[in-house]
Amino acid sequence: MHNNMSTLSFFILLSTLLTVGYGGRDLGDKNPFTPKAYVARYWDQHVRNNLPKPSFLLSKASPMSASDTASFAKLAAANKLSTRLPEFCSAAHLLCFPEVRPSLEKHTEDAGFQTYNDGQNFTNYGTDFAGGIDTFKNYSNEISTTPVNDFRRYSRGAAGHEERFSAYASDSNVADQSFSTYGTNAAGGSGEFKNYSSNSNVPDLRFTTYSDSTGGRTQSFSSYSENGNAGGQTFQSYGKNSAGAANDFSAYGTGSNVASSDFTNYGKGGAGPNNTFTNYGVNMNNPTETFQSYADGTVGGTQSFSNYRDQANVGADSFKSYAKSTSGSEADFKSYGNSFNPGSDTFKGYAKGAEDSKVGFTTYSANTNATFKDYAKQGVSFASYNVSFSPGRASKTVSGSLVKRWVEPGKFFRESMLKDGTLMPMPDIRDKMPKRSFLPRSILTKLPFSSSKVHELKRLFKVSDNSSMEKMIMDSLGECERVPSMGETKRCVGSIEDMIDFSTSVLGRNVAVWTTENVNGSNKNVMVGRVKGMNGGKVTQSVSCHQSLFPYMLYYCHSVPKVRVYQADLLDPESKAKINHGVAICHLDTTAWSPTHGAFIALGSGPGRIEVCHWIFENDLTWTIAD
Repeated sequence: MHNNMSTLSFFILLSTLLTVGYGGRDLGDKNPFTPKAYVARYWDQHVRNNLPKPSFLLSKASPMSASDTASFAKLAAANKLSTRLPEFCSAAHLLCFPEVRPSLEKHTEDAGFQTYNDGQNFTNYGTDFAGGIDTFKNYSNEISTTPVNDFRRYSRGAAGHEERFSAYASDSNVADQSFSTYGTNAAGGSGEFKNYSSNSNVPDLRFTTYSDSTGGRTQSFSSYSENGNAGGQTFQSYGKNSAGAANDFSAYGTGSNVASSDFTNYGKGGAGPNNTFTNYGVNMNNPTETFQSYADGTVGGTQSFSNYRDQANVGADSFKSYAKSTSGSEADFKSYGNSFNPGSDTFKGYAKGAEDSKVGFTTYSANTNATFKDYAKQGVSFASYNVSFSPGRASKTVSGSLVKRWVEPGKFFRESMLKDGTLMPMPDIRDKMPKRSFLPRSILTKLPFSSSKVHELKRLFKVSDNSSMEKMIMDSLGECERVPSMGETKRCVGSIEDMIDFSTSVLGRNVAVWTTENVNGSNKNVMVGRVKGMNGGKVTQSVSCHQSLFPYMLYYCHSVPKVRVYQADLLDPESKAKINHGVAICHLDTTAWSPTHGAFIALGSGPGRIEVCHWIFENDLTWTIAD
């Protein structure tokens, strides 16, 4: 043990002297002990050809100095890396969420806030106000780097007060957002909330208690997580136990992609409410949605719900308990599950146990994968239950705007498009994930990496329970530990050395790695110029590597049989000047793909009937046998 410590101390001292000897500059490969220098040597030792080293891959190597690498490796070996987590995250260029500390500042007067984005906890805004008007605009908007925000107690216990809140955490990337108690216990007045986390990428959103236990209050909520990508949203308790309230909720999750949504307790237990909910999960692609308890236990009043999952594409949905145990209420539900492609739908508990209530239901589920359970046998009128699915009508609708919403133009195309002179749309190939670097193998091998050791991982990176970082880690571990598909070979890699090892184990040592040169042309039309087929344009095998969300750079790599890989110059359609050098992969065997895959929505046809091509996006990689 003493000899090992002496050796490690020697290397730390030597690397420090080398750094000092070069004036403390960024030495790149000049210092032979840096992770970048080690990776360059590793490439030379394991790849057997004379092609230039791939600078775009080597640039992702850890930026740490040799002395930092040795120091943090020592801490990792002793299971003490968490004691210097901020320094480690900074030196290694990792994704680590800041610790959100509570703010003790209180705001007790009418105020107009604009542009709040310091990433701190916001507590006690407008508590116990009497009269007056407040406006709050632009909270944590347009933050490209993982914002973590917690907003608590907006206008709690106010009387006759008007509040307006606009734009919370919109256009954010991998955000962890929590909003608690808006207008709770308020009497009279009105509340308006617009635009909660729209256009966000992989958000984790939690909204708790909007205008619960109010009296004679008017509330409106517009645009919750519109046009988001992936991630998860939860909304608990909107207008619960309120008396004489008028609640209006519009547009929850409209147009979002592969999102998970959970909405609980809308207007539950109210007296004489007037509740309206419009557009939940409309136009979503492959959503997982759960809605529980709409206006259950209310006395008197009217409830209206319109457009649940209208024109959504596949996914799984559950709706539980609509107007349960109400008394003297009117409830009307219009258009549930009028989907383009059928998903898995369950509706349980419609007006069950209601007394002296008038309940109407119009158009339930225009697909064939729906179940309806536990509805009142008396006092309920149904119209259009389980309307037969009409592919012709849906296809006509989906041929336009919905296809563009679900599948970005140009994301998938046919192999015949790859020829000189073709004009085609280019999707947004920009990498939207947080910037990170690989870890040196000397540190990576000392860290836990399995779902059985997730508690150790959370302790290392100081991850809170039920946070977006926890979900991120669990999702990535789940995908890495998933049983390979038939004929698939896969591995998750957290170092460049591991990626080289996996790719050469599948393809041999004469390999090359490719990606599209830049992001020019994204979201525009481009013209295809000179095209070259890799490996002589023959059918070949490749290894594709895609990023996973994790604190350090992590790639999911897998073998892809029966493909052709192409390089193509991409030109500006007007000037014909070269603006990019694209790499495209064409999958020739799509037999095992899902019939609802985005490629078939965009291109038509189905599994095994056509080949499907796509560009390699920024920071995605494909390995091939070198020409």
